[in-house]
Amino acid sequence: MKRTLTLYLIFIFFLSFCNIFKGEAAAMEFIFKDMQYSFQAIRALDKAPSGGADIGECLKTLYRIKEGDDEGWYREWHKTAEEREKTAERFLASGHKISARQEYFRASNYYRTAEFFLHTNTKDPRILSTWRKSRDCFQKGALLSHAPIKTVEIPFEGTALPGYMCLVDNSGKKRPLLIIHTGFDGTGEELYFDVAYYALQRGYNCLIFEGPGQGRVIREQGIPFRYNWETVVTPVVDFAIKQPVVDAEKIALMGISFGGYLAPRAVAFEHRIRLCIANGGVYEFPGISRPDEVGYRELEDSENARNYDQGVYVEMKKNPSIRWAVSNGMFTFKANSPSEWLKMTKPYTLKNIADRIKCPMLIVDSEEDKDLPGQAKKLYDVLAYPKEFMLFTKDEGAEEHCQIGSRVISNERILDWLDDAMRAIK
Repeated sequence: MKRTLTLYLIFIFFLSFCNIFKGEAAAMEFIFKDMQYSFQAIRALDKAPSGGADIGECLKTLYRIKEGDDEGWYREWHKTAEEREKTAERFLASGHKISARQEYFRASNYYRTAEFFLHTNTKDPRILSTWRKSRDCFQKGALLSHAPIKTVEIPFEGTALPGYMCLVDNSGKKRPLLIIHTGFDGTGEELYFDVAYYALQRGYNCLIFEGPGQGRVIREQGIPFRYNWETVVTPVVDFAIKQPVVDAEKIALMGISFGGYLAPRAVAFEHRIRLCIANGGVYEFPGISRPDEVGYRELEDSENARNYDQGVYVEMKKNPSIRWAVSNGMFTFKANSPSEWLKMTKPYTLKNIADRIKCPMLIVDSEEDKDLPGQAKKLYDVLAYPKEFMLFTKDEGAEEHCQIGSRVISNERILDWLDDAMRAIK
């Protein structure tokens, strides 16, 4: 019984990361055949419209990388990032501040990309040094931005959460606020290029923050993910409403990717937030790889856990997508093994929680999302308050997880919803 169930757990876990669930193929192959390599390649280019990438220099970098070569990925992206950082410094020294800002911003994205596959060794010192390069380059670019981007520290449980207050202008005018946080593997700096850049143009001030398990909070402060995300968002709202540029009656929250679980969880308890966007929506994590109650109990058995871990480690050596997903899960949850990480995911569900949500919700989904398929619709179906389901399709070229590769289309539709919903607030 133990051996049979353990093999079943391994099987369903692999399905979620190998793109074979229901016989479906990868949504999009770009340069690489491996799902994660292809996705991260698109993700790097995805920042081009908002100034975080240039297509040619991304392509020249990607073509130097061999399929599944994590070290090669780090080496080539780090090289490109260094080139951009050094160019930024030369521009700044010669007084060309606009060009310096553009170069710093691209360097930030490229350093973030370089660090991505390093988490297979959580003690690798390059994780911290490369991430710091990404953060520092962004902050140097932010100082040169025409629209204010202010680094902030949000009081949180005796420490602080890092963030950026991105303002439309220096007028001091109160404006609606969009609070934005990422999910399983993003950074606050990335969110400027993904969302804030576009929201600022529509008159929203934006507060980007990193919480437990994310960005600086896991890398420098060592604080892992937590399921009760309201304990994170409430201090952020406390901070936000004290800012003179924030209209406290018009605050929205957006969670990206795994943040599509975290944000709805938060607004189930934090009712000062008037609107919530989950892109994409997540009812329970890790989705189709989630064991049932029997499966979780079986993992408490040490023999089952050992068998599970052995099977996962074998597959990690062969499959880059599984290698990254499991490693990053262990890194951001501070788990010592795959089975320990999977057990830690048990409370990450909105069952018996979603009915507490009282604000209008936008639940976003992508037609060929292979990371969390079916989760957005599952969340949408259990919501009782005013809600809208927004599907992005292959015909739009926006079928990837969180619409990666279609940033302009994504922000057009999502921020149009936000505009309409904000106007409806009395």
